[in-house]
Amino acid sequence: MSIKIARGGLALGLALGLSGCAATFDHRADPSIETLAASLTPRMSSYQDLLALPEPRGRIVASVYSFRDQTGQYKPAPASSFSTAVTQGAASMLVSAMNDSGWFIPLEREGLQNLLTERKIIRAALNKPNVPDNNSEDLPSLLAANILLEGGVVAYESNVRTGGAGARYLGIGGSEQYRVDQVTVNLRAIDIRSGRILHDVMTTKTILSKEITAGVYTFVDFRRLLELEAGTTVNEPAQLCVLSAIETALIHLIVDGLDARSWGLANPADDGAPVLRRYREARNGVDGGATAG
Repeated sequence: MSIKIARGGLALGLALGLSGCAATFDHRADPSIETLAASLTPRMSSYQDLLALPEPRGRIVASVYSFRDQTGQYKPAPASSFSTAVTQGAASMLVSAMNDSGWFIPLEREGLQNLLTERKIIRAALNKPNVPDNNSEDLPSLLAANILLEGGVVAYESNVRTGGAGARYLGIGGSEQYRVDQVTVNLRAIDIRSGRILHDVMTTKTILSKEITAGVYTFVDFRRLLELEAGTTVNEPAQLCVLSAIETALIHLIVDGLDARSWGLANPADDGAPVLRRYREARNGVDGGATAG
């Protein structure tokens, strides 16, 4: 009887522990618990590196026509055989990163046709009576880019690494499993006048998914079975990992351009800035055959 009491107490303790975990679980991970207000998109450490870049000698006028998903990967069934595994908004992410870096003057090219249509409307209204104030002046020419940024999301690999561990004793136990996916981004800078590719960068970001479960399956008395289960799953948002890979590629592109003197710093003494030194070391590590962490 004492054994049954001990096992029952252990099962009850685990049940209370699981309920405590559920009580402290971050409700933001489950939208069904509470509806939260919209907020700014969270960013990874690469965004802080982007903001920490030294000031350029002059901002680079650059355009992005497209930054497509070139992986051809779709989400596995039963999610959807027609839903892509990678975001289709990578061009918008790249333009946002360019603008936040302070190194570029990005020009609108993805929606160029819409821009040209609005300019036609203004020209059609010029020199006519009752013209709105914002249509009464001649339009200046559109600004031309000096650099064209091209590339795309070139690879998405699922289950690059999987693993886990678990234990069970007298019907009480838990387990942990993880899966690592991988996304690869290519970014290149092209000279508008010559068409020559000035710099070309490829970056890779892992996407981690983890599942933790615990459960009880034991008899607490004759013909009395106790069964409890609890668990949680955490998935890194794929779109944030793509954004981080794009930001990292952009920083590497800027550093490569500095080393090749394609562009320069406002203060040459900033060439030893920690963020530049860190990315140079990362590049040299890859070139030297080191494995990225």
